[in-house]
This record gives sequence, C-alpha cells and structure tokens, in this order.
Amino acid sequence: MDKTVPPGAAILLDFIREAEVGRGDRASYDVIYGNNQDKLPRPITSMTLDEVEAAQPGWTRRFGSSAAGGYQFMRNTLDAPRTLRDIEGEMGLSGSERFTPELQDRMAYHLLKRRGYKDFAAGRMTPAEFGRRLAQEWASLPVLAETRGAKGKVRRGQSYYAGDGLNKALVRPERVEAMLQRVRAAARRAEAAGEDAAAGPVRPKPIGRSGRFWTWLLTAGGSIVTALKELNLVALDWRVQLAILTVIVGFAAYAITSMPAVRQALGMK
Repeated sequence: MDKTVPPGAAILLDFIREAEVGRGDRASYDVIYGNNQDKLPRPITSMTLDEVEAAQPGWTRRFGSSAAGGYQFMRNTLDAPRTLRDIEGEMGLSGSERFTPELQDRMAYHLLKRRGYKDFAAGRMTPAEFGRRLAQEWASLPVLAETRGAKGKVRRGQSYYAGDGLNKALVRPERVEAMLQRVRAAARRAEAAGEDAAAGPVRPKPIGRSGRFWTWLLTAGGSIVTALKELNLVALDWRVQLAILTVIVGFAAYAITSMPAVRQALGMK
C-alpha cells in the first residue's frame, strides 16, 4: 500500500481490492476484467496511464469490459466518473506516469475521498450512506440498506448495479459493516496519534520554574537534617554542621551541573 494513504483508508482499499479481483497480493494490481491479464503482451503495471487508456477499448471488445488494475478502473462507467482520464485530471497527472501499485492506491484513495471517506471517518456520515456510495463506485460491494440503484430498487446485500446483467455483489453486507467499523476506528486512532505528534515532545521546565527541582531541594534538605539527627550529629558545633551541609550541597550542585541524567531527572535543561 502506498505510504501516503492513511491507515483507515489503507485497510478499506485492501478490502475493496480483494473484493474486486479476488486477491490482495502484489499481482492483484495487474488484473484486468475476467482475469485475462495473462493474454496481454506485458503487465499493466509496466504501462503508462496513457498506454492503459489506449488499450482499454480493445479489452472491452475482447473480454467484455475495460476494468483494469487492483481497483478495476474503467474507461466508461454508468454512474460515476471512474475513468482513468477523469481521475488524471482531478489529481493533476500527465498520463505519462506508470500504472504502478502505488499510483493505483493513490488513485483509489482519491475515489474514496470523492465518495465521502473523510466525512465517514469523522463520524459525519453513516455507514449505510457511505456503503451506498462505495457500492456506486465498486460493483462488487453491496448496498447496506434498500435504496434506488442504477436499474431500479435494490435490496440490502445486492449490488447497486443489480439487474444490468453484468454485475453482482460479491461480499455479504455484514462483512462490509464490520470492515467499516474497523476503518473508522483506525482513522480515529491515526488522528489521535497525529495530534499527539503535532503537540511535540514535552520539554522540561527551566530550573527556575521547575516545581520538581524545588520539591527535590526541600526533600534533600529535610533528609540531611534527619540524617544529622539519626547520627546524633546535631550536638556538634554549628560550624561543623554548616561545613557538613556545605559539602553535601556542593556535591549535589556538582552532580546537577556535570551529569545530564541528573538534570533530566530533576526536570532541568
């Protein structure tokens, strides 16, 4: 999957590709309608977009459809502009790009966004509505509720194009619904992770503003006094006590200034 496709969309595209061509591996990107790719002189992933478009009318005559690639891009469609040329124009492609798996992923993600993927991922579109839109784009997917299809009323579980004599749903609606739950959850996790990353790392406060430092200082002072009492050193002359305290504090200051790990633990720069 192309790395620019976000996690939720990547999960959904893997699902769609397997529904459309019956497989999800690298070879799925070379499939043409009817699994006739072995009859071509070379794999379509080695061809440019212009070359694929030029060959599609011949595939229609020979095999019955121009559908090409892992997402079965068409030369002509009944309901939606899913032709390579339409997508090229919308994405600003020149036609000289190679029809690689990565490019196919990006083009399919473009179709998802056109069908409302971002609204669905954000919870602004119901699964049933998004499912209907996906079924309009990919005939192998079923509608999730009764609706008006391309050839009349279609029931839940049927292809949007039921009745055209060519297309039928290849996936049960329950599988699509479960997949859409996974997709939305993955999209939300990715969004949350992105927000955390955008906030940047938490930086420790400077020594003058660090509550952790002052807590440490008071705690250390209290510990020293307690130790003096336990050792019965409080009976010593005050000058001797001051000297002992000075040595201890000096050692602590040396540790703070010369040891990065100590400064980090105390929340200092």
